[in-house]
Amino acid sequence: MSNAAEFPLLSLILFTPLVGVLVLLFIDRANAHLIRLVSNVTVGIGFLVSLPLWFMYDTQDAGWQFVERHDWIPSIGADYFLGVDGFSVLLILLTTLMGVIAVLSSWTAITMRVKEYYVFLLALQTGMLGAFMSLDFLLFFLFWEVMLVPMYFLIGIWGSDNRLYSAIKFFLFTLVGSVVMLLGILAVYFYHHSVTGIYTFDVTQFHKLGIPYDLQWWIFLAFFLGFAVKVPMFPFHTWLPDAHTDAPTAGSVILAAVLLKMGTYGFIRFSLPILPEATVAFVPVVAALSIVGIVYGALVAMAQKDWKRLVAYSSVSHMGMVMLGMFALTPVGITGSIVQQLNHGISTGALFLIVGIVYERRHTRAIAEYGGLSKVMPVYATIFLVMTMSSIGLPTLNGFIGEVLILQGIFVVSKMWAFVAASGIVLGAAYMLWLYQRTMFGNVDNPKNESLPDLSMREIWTFVPLLILAVWIGLYPKPFLDRLETSVDNVMVRVNSDYTPRLAAVEDQGSPTLALDAAAQADGGPVRGGAR
Repeated sequence: MSNAAEFPLLSLILFTPLVGVLVLLFIDRANAHLIRLVSNVTVGIGFLVSLPLWFMYDTQDAGWQFVERHDWIPSIGADYFLGVDGFSVLLILLTTLMGVIAVLSSWTAITMRVKEYYVFLLALQTGMLGAFMSLDFLLFFLFWEVMLVPMYFLIGIWGSDNRLYSAIKFFLFTLVGSVVMLLGILAVYFYHHSVTGIYTFDVTQFHKLGIPYDLQWWIFLAFFLGFAVKVPMFPFHTWLPDAHTDAPTAGSVILAAVLLKMGTYGFIRFSLPILPEATVAFVPVVAALSIVGIVYGALVAMAQKDWKRLVAYSSVSHMGMVMLGMFALTPVGITGSIVQQLNHGISTGALFLIVGIVYERRHTRAIAEYGGLSKVMPVYATIFLVMTMSSIGLPTLNGFIGEVLILQGIFVVSKMWAFVAASGIVLGAAYMLWLYQRTMFGNVDNPKNESLPDLSMREIWTFVPLLILAVWIGLYPKPFLDRLETSVDNVMVRVNSDYTPRLAAVEDQGSPTLALDAAAQADGGPVRGGAR
């Protein structure tokens, strides 16, 4: 562990949205304009205070950075313990950016209970940030559970027709997984005490444990249920299409861009390094479920008549790809998995914004109700085209980089896995191009579409950062990959013994990646340098 924070930057990032909540509580609920203004300023400041993480993070330092630690519940060994690695930094920056976009996109969409809406949206922001920063397992679980409440109300109050059903389904699915996961956390907690005589929820200490395989097996199942529901993996995905369909636009954007990453983050941060032997044992099961999810999600997406449900099922397919890359347990596969998590947040978050814009104008998501929109909304159609190509992995855009890394990481483990993953990419292109053709091309046959206004300047600005990131990652991903190097290497040391000697051999030289490259080239294995 290194780079202990003299200035509590992580706490500042974490609690900035809560300051906005406190300010909103003192504003008259009738003053909707001021409430919107304060909310936008709050998330804007939140993004600005998170930017130093990008510039100050030391890509050569393999330890936890910006560490803050204070007593919280000393009687049970729980601390207020925050810290980040490169993976956390990227997810925190994605969270603060999507917070800005979600709040800005709600300006005209939300007209009922405006004050409560923004309070819940800002509280959700703090919950997500806390989960990505926490190095105390109990603190992580607290933020993990806190996220449930705001999202439940966002769907249940401001959602569409079946909002109550979708909100309750989302809450119950996630709660069941969380309770089982808590039992797994307690099992690790008590095992650590039995070995060391110390009660602690310190994740960095859990990463060093050698838990017996029999116990690992059961703990992995407990963690798996909690994280797989959140991803969501097949067959735990059934809450997702309903929640996405009925959530307000901002809720769908946050759900797709950030909340789904909680599950994949949990696997990489906790399951793989704490339970390495069980992880290896469960690779065939997770790979099988991921492959089914890739194909199933794509095929069901092709059959959808609802625009938003199509994008929702595309998430099931894309997250299956992320999980398959992760459980290849190769450096390139895990790197690709993380990059694709960011890409999914960018492209799918933009696609939900795109659906929300036409829904706000027409109040229907039926694909058959649209057609020829490129003639009346050319700017909208152009942005939609770029984000469609991003989603299907067109070279020069972000999706391509993630898919190539994942396929490279999978290929050295199983050519069959790589074949199925590639078929999922083809199916993804089919349903996305079909959607674009049905809605944007042809004649404007529906009179209700003839006078639809194109994007306003506010709506354009919600897409600008996503377009920039899509092109940036597609053309020059190196800054992102550099920040992931030490994070991925730390996981590989624990979970894949084939790489452990290579990393350890050059630990004192400060360049584990170079050793991986040389060793992999020598024995024909996967080349870590491929992630560059």
